[in-house]
Amino acid sequence: MPDASAPVWRLRTRSLLLDRPILIGVVNVTPDSFSDGGLHTAPAAAIDHGLALAEAGADVVDVGGESTRPGSEGVPAQVERERVLPVITALAGEGLTVSVDTTKSEVAKAALDAGAEIVNDVSAGADTDMLALVARTEAAVVLMHMQGTPRTMQDDPRYRDVVVEVRDFLVDRASVAEKEGVDRSRIVIDPGIGFGKTVDHNLQLLRCLGELVVTGYPVLVGSSRKAFLGRLTGIVEAADRDQPTAASTALAIAAGAAAVRVHDVRSSRIAADIAWAVSRSRI
Repeated sequence: MPDASAPVWRLRTRSLLLDRPILIGVVNVTPDSFSDGGLHTAPAAAIDHGLALAEAGADVVDVGGESTRPGSEGVPAQVERERVLPVITALAGEGLTVSVDTTKSEVAKAALDAGAEIVNDVSAGADTDMLALVARTEAAVVLMHMQGTPRTMQDDPRYRDVVVEVRDFLVDRASVAEKEGVDRSRIVIDPGIGFGKTVDHNLQLLRCLGELVVTGYPVLVGSSRKAFLGRLTGIVEAADRDQPTAASTALAIAAGAAAVRVHDVRSSRIAADIAWAVSRSRI
């Protein structure tokens, strides 16, 4: 039975009860994403992939039209819109809960108009119109930490204390969002695993995830197929890293994460549900 006392993540037209781990499946409508770039560039292929993710257990499908892999260059808003809008329109039309992965307010507006419920912004509202748009449309928002930009973020990331700096940045950006009129119940924070972090930074953030959880904002972790998992395991190809992704999923959920963003939903659904059950068991 659903836990009526569980917190709720309020979206644009619906809510997600956080009484179990939320799985967000990745739909990259891009030619150059680090893991699956080029596999779903045709709208039909991307739509089929989104439907398959939902069938496998995704609670949300996250549609992105611009790669944020290390070293990537941005694309014009018009290109991004042309990539994502047919996919979002179709998936929302099928009743799926859809998120748009974008840093551009004009892309976010078009996506919300097409039926998206959530704006997943890896820049945490760097576009000065983004948070006002989220507030006005009553959409949900994911605010992520990134040091630098996708093009530069892995050049030489440095922190005095990565956990404290990431936590403080995210709390500050969430506070700014609330001042712009975004209701607290619509905000999720993301430490940005792999976005301007070394292997050790990523491990520290996962080990100390509770420091973010105690802020009171639901925490999303996106470690899926990231390069640090490859360095830890020796698995070279990103698409072959679903087993270590499932392990990091279990650790994140056990540490209190409310949601994970993954490429392979089936394996992470199992890992997340087991970690959730164990972490909440009582003698």
